[in-house]
Amino acid sequence: MRARPLSHPNPAVGALIVRDGRVIARGWTQAGGRPHAEAMALDAAGDRSDGATLYATLEPCAHTSSRGPSCTSLIASSRLARVVAGVVDPDPRTAGQGLAAISAAGIVAEHIGNSTCSASLAGYLTQRQQGRPHVTLKLAMSLDGCIAMASGESQWITGQSSRAHVHSRRAMADAILVGGETWRTDRPSLDVRLPGLEDRSPQRLVLTRGAAPEGVTAIAAPDGIRNLADVQYLYIEGGAQTAAAFLQADLVDRIELYRAPIVIGEGRMGVGDIGLAQLADAHDRWLLTERRQLGTDSYEAYDRTRAPALPSRARNT
Repeated sequence: MRARPLSHPNPAVGALIVRDGRVIARGWTQAGGRPHAEAMALDAAGDRSDGATLYATLEPCAHTSSRGPSCTSLIASSRLARVVAGVVDPDPRTAGQGLAAISAAGIVAEHIGNSTCSASLAGYLTQRQQGRPHVTLKLAMSLDGCIAMASGESQWITGQSSRAHVHSRRAMADAILVGGETWRTDRPSLDVRLPGLEDRSPQRLVLTRGAAPEGVTAIAAPDGIRNLADVQYLYIEGGAQTAAAFLQADLVDRIELYRAPIVIGEGRMGVGDIGLAQLADAHDRWLLTERRQLGTDSYEAYDRTRAPALPSRARNT
């Protein structure tokens, strides 16, 4: 996660070199996409990598770039004994060729199909396989599902711990989006205000058919996120209708729900109509993957359950 989102347009890969049961070096993709994680780990390990195992979340790249040698060639010229990759790279310039070349160099090469590695690369894999960013919808609401009073007053539903956690999530996104009504009403800054992470503020987007304010990009419809080629992680905040629009279009991959221990009653609901025809259609779509307490608030994360997508284009440089 250290590389996210600074590594874009390259994936945020992590690598470890292990020898005699001990981690001797770590690496992660650097800002701007170079050096790659494997190169960082090999450089940190030096001669200690002789006979060791390199673990990488993504298959080492097999293509030569003007920005540096391929990780496969670096590994092939090393004295590693074994390489283990969690995910095969969907980039057709690698797509199994990296592991094959490493094996041809006399180094044991394995792909283990690890779901944790896939989750850590969700933005890259979603962009390359589905042609759009990985979308997280953030909802902060009361116990009865309200995001504001009937008057529109919404500051603050959740407590300080939850709000700090939201800023940490913003810092891991390439772009952040709110609805047009939320923008016009609240004029949110949509930045990161955690000490030391202020420079991680994501690109700002607004869902509107009108003109975007200066410094903000307008998206006319949810499907417009397919034009965000360099955005791997999109974070959506604000607007019941915006939330509903993305859910109805089935473009939400993760819901992060912050629930405050308050009851509002007649207030504004967190999600509008998503066009659900019958209750049965609502089941078996979301899987609880994380839960924690944030002060007096609760936090839950749900991932959308989908069939695996087919590989397509990629831009790992």
